[in-house]
Amino acid sequence: MKALRRFSKNKILYAMLLPGFIYFAVFKYAPMWGVLMAFQDYKPHLGFWRSPWVGLKHFYRFFGEPEFWQLFTNTVVLGVYNIVFFFPLPILFALLLNEVRKAALKRLVQTLLYVPHFVSWVVVVGIYYVLFTTEGGLIHVLIQKLGGQEIQFLMEPGWFRGLVTSQVIWKETGWGTIIFLAALSGVDPALYEASRMDGANRLRQAWHITLPAIRSTIVILLILRLGHFLDSHFSQIFLMLNALNREVGEVYDTYVYTVGLQRGQFSYTTAVNLFKNGVGLILVAAANYLAKKFGEEGVY
Repeated sequence: MKALRRFSKNKILYAMLLPGFIYFAVFKYAPMWGVLMAFQDYKPHLGFWRSPWVGLKHFYRFFGEPEFWQLFTNTVVLGVYNIVFFFPLPILFALLLNEVRKAALKRLVQTLLYVPHFVSWVVVVGIYYVLFTTEGGLIHVLIQKLGGQEIQFLMEPGWFRGLVTSQVIWKETGWGTIIFLAALSGVDPALYEASRMDGANRLRQAWHITLPAIRSTIVILLILRLGHFLDSHFSQIFLMLNALNREVGEVYDTYVYTVGLQRGQFSYTTAVNLFKNGVGLILVAAANYLAKKFGEEGVY
C-alpha cells in the first residue's frame, strides 16, 4: 500500500520515466538474448533454443585468428587517440566558454560548436573527401600551389588515425561541453569574488576553483568513456576504409560487419563483439575502483 501511495503521489514523474524505460527495455535489454549466439552454432531456422551449443569454440577461434592482434592494436590505438586528444577538449572549451561574459556572444559560440554534432558521419567523411582527395581537393591544391609534394591523405595508412580523430574532434567536441557547462553553472560565484580580492587572475581561478569544482564530473565521464574504449563509429570508419589503409583502419566493428553480416557467421562475430564489450566492462570496473581509491565517488 505504501508503494501504491508513493506511485499515486508521483505518477507524473513515473509517466515521464516511462519513455526512457521502454527505450532501454526494447533496444538495450531485449537484444541481450542475442549473446547466446556466441556459445552456439546459430542457425536462423532453428532459433536460439534449438541451435547446437558449442561452448567457447568461437572465442578460441577468434583468439587464434591471424587478424586478432591487428584488430586489437588498431582499435586500442584509436581508443587511446580519443582519450588523449578528444576527451580533454570539451573540458577546455567549457572553461573558455565559462569566461565569456557577453551572453549573446556565448550563445552564438555555443550554437556554432553544437551544430557539427547533428551532421551525419556520411556528410563528415564526404567533406573530408572533398578537402583531401588528390583529384582537385582543396588541401591538395593548396599544397601544390605552395610548392609541396603530393600527399595521399586518404590512401596512406599513416594519415588514417589522425584524420579519423580530427573528425571526432570537429563533430563531437562542442556537444561534449554541455555536461561540463552544466557542472560549471553550479560553482558558487562568491568563490571567484573572494579569489579576485586575494589577487588571483583568471588562470588561477580556473585552476584552483573551476577545475576542482567539476573534478567529479570529469572522473565520472572518463569512467563512462572507458566503457566505450573499444567502440568505434562504424559509419565513419567504414566510409574511411580502403584497400590501402585497411591494415591500420580495420577495427572490431567493421570486422563484425564484414564477417558477420556479409559472410553470415553470426555466432562467431557475436563472440567477437562480446569480447569487446567484456573488455569495456573490465575497464569501467577497474577505473571505478581506482576512482574510489583516490577519494572520488565513481559511478557505482
